Amino acid sequence: MALDPFTEAQVVEHVAAELAAGRGGHIVTPNVDICKTLQKDARLRALVAAAEVVVADGMPLVWASKLNDTPVPQRVTGADLIWSLSKMAAKRGISVYLLGGPPGVARQAADELGNWYPKLMVAGCDAPPYGFDATEEGRARVRRRLVETRPRLVFVGLGFPRQDLFIEELRAELPRAWFVGCGSAIAFASGTVCRAPEWMQQAGLEWLFRLVSEPGRLARRYLVADLPFALALLGRGVLRKLHVLPVADESDNRRPGR
Repeated sequence: MALDPFTEAQVVEHVAAELAAGRGGHIVTPNVDICKTLQKDARLRALVAAAEVVVADGMPLVWASKLNDTPVPQRVTGADLIWSLSKMAAKRGISVYLLGGPPGVARQAADELGNWYPKLMVAGCDAPPYGFDATEEGRARVRRRLVETRPRLVFVGLGFPRQDLFIEELRAELPRAWFVGCGSAIAFASGTVCRAPEWMQQAGLEWLFRLVSEPGRLARRYLVADLPFALALLGRGVLRKLHVLPVADESDNRRPGR
């Protein structure tokens, strides 16, 4: 999986410029769990590769990029982009839409964002029931509600890959809009779910904070699936540094033209 070597500020600048030019796009923020999923699914790999912006949401990916001598400048999370992109949208008069989260959470997130950025234009909010996307009727109902508002910036917090597969459908009807697959960012922005302290985020320990907060839901995912994968990813990077494995070609980690 190739990454764009963007800072958060550069992502915001890029999206602003593309919106001004009338072009839409899709932002994917992979973490270790997403990388593990992509390893086994060619269709999802193609979906991520086709996104206009792919940035690392996870310190293990940042560390691995450095070990491969193709460093990305920083971790860029959906939970941060929902704030920085909304700030840009408020300044430029760009309408936003929030899709995802439990009932009422998207509305709470919109209110919180509006408190910080009073000029933010919220075109709409929707918290469809879990599994809505399993049927064409369910997808059509949510899609119709969103498309009618004609937003230019859409935060879709349904979890990977559901959010990004649905974004693929939405883009056909809103080609000039930018879509951000943002996972739990809407819940974080609403204040209903707490993020880890800044020092834990910077140390790559946000997963530990979330594990302690929701052990029943996340223990198997983090400890059984993701942790071994992350250690293997970093281990390969260390072996390359020690010249036990071939050095990765820059094209392995940098997207063409970036």
